[in-house]
Amino acid sequence: MMRRRRIGAYGLCRDDHGRVLLTRSSATADIADIAGIWQLPGGGVAQGEHPAAALVREFVEETGLVVEIVEVEAVLADLSRLGGPDEEVHTDRIVYRVRPTGGALRSEAYGTADPVAWIPPERLPDLPLMPFTAELLGQPVTPLPEPPPGSVRRALPPLPPLPPDTGQRFAAYGLATDPEGRVLLTRIADGYPGAGRWHLPGGGTDHGEQPATGLLRELVEETGQLGRITGLIDVTHRHNRAARGPEGRPMDWHSVRVSYRVEVDVPTEARVTEAPGGSTDSAAWFAVAEAAGLPLTDVASRALERLAGQTPPK
Repeated sequence: MMRRRRIGAYGLCRDDHGRVLLTRSSATADIADIAGIWQLPGGGVAQGEHPAAALVREFVEETGLVVEIVEVEAVLADLSRLGGPDEEVHTDRIVYRVRPTGGALRSEAYGTADPVAWIPPERLPDLPLMPFTAELLGQPVTPLPEPPPGSVRRALPPLPPLPPDTGQRFAAYGLATDPEGRVLLTRIADGYPGAGRWHLPGGGTDHGEQPATGLLRELVEETGQLGRITGLIDVTHRHNRAARGPEGRPMDWHSVRVSYRVEVDVPTEARVTEAPGGSTDSAAWFAVAEAAGLPLTDVASRALERLAGQTPPK
């Protein structure tokens, strides 16, 4: 079976009456099995595109509304056979809470979403919902139907395939602290982009893996620590058109990263437990002030700035 991955950005938009804005997949959609099913507006993140920018673009295309991002609401993943019975699609879904700032509500003129409507809470139980939308709205989750054997569909998503030497990666990282307020960092090994810089524990998620699960797995592999996630920090991205890694040649890499707040209640000496040759060669606990003086990745620097702003001066 062929496995594929995609990254999508979606918007949770409510009005003053508590109604939520949903789009319904039309009969002209590429995927016949989801015709008539409702979901949050949004869609695929293109190569090099920030997920927030992708959502604003998709929102205008699907609903006619211009929106601004309020905050990250949730990050989750799911598996489907929407690409066909012999293709399993893993979709990482970033959901933002948004508010309208302009435009006029309309259905998508030419595409896969029609109509668009404000749905009151009492109507939600009666609507067929995409599983991720049902979960976010607190409704019972009903799996999508499996495609029948021998069915043929156009591939999901309706984005052109990435050219050779181009990759899109979804990763989860953790700003992990212990009861003493120390922060846990990992150092990137030689041969990987950012070699020698200190980074947040975490990394790319596996096919079929939830982002939070992937982070806790990476935390053990890279540092030997058991942690618990206490919150969602933000979503960032990085587009490097000439990244050099173990492939041995320049690669056009687009990384989308979700960062979580993590507590390690019973810290131990940090040590790398994954097999040699991985992307991490060292792990250690640092005082926040000490960590700020290290050579840091952009993800770690951003997280430490946030942590320093939340830490009262002594």
